[in-house]
Amino acid sequence: MRKMTLSNGKTVEVECLSCALTSGLIEPDGGVVIETEHFQAHQDVAYPIKGLIILASKRHIKCFDELNEEEKLDYINILSKIRKAQREVLGIEHVYYFYNEDTTHHFHTWMVPRYEWMVEFGRSVESVRPVLLHARNEMNDEENVEKVMEAIGLLTNYLNG
Repeated sequence: MRKMTLSNGKTVEVECLSCALTSGLIEPDGGVVIETEHFQAHQDVAYPIKGLIILASKRHIKCFDELNEEEKLDYINILSKIRKAQREVLGIEHVYYFYNEDTTHHFHTWMVPRYEWMVEFGRSVESVRPVLLHARNEMNDEENVEKVMEAIGLLTNYLNG
């Protein structure tokens, strides 16, 4: 078991944070954006960027090539739906996608929107970490978090309506 502090300040003890989130043991701030048989999407509000989505597998796997055929189809379909919602609901024109296999959690894909304010950090994948840190350290004020929560609600309504 690992002890972790969540973005809302609560401390939890879990073996795998992604398993705890996708099973419903822990409710992500802002709630679940959309859920399928194999995946769950939510925003990690520790990084308060409107439209940033984490798409996590419900099954505890680490690598993309461990997805079975049904999960692969579900993954690309839900990823596409979320991307369409980001564009149509929030006006997001560009997104960086990434996942890593050496994570302490299980398989999940980050969908990080690109906004004009991010240009000062660069325009490559190398800029993503500084952008995330900037958001976490400099944008965690009440006004911005409220906008992020509103965006979560808009995406949730669009995707589940």
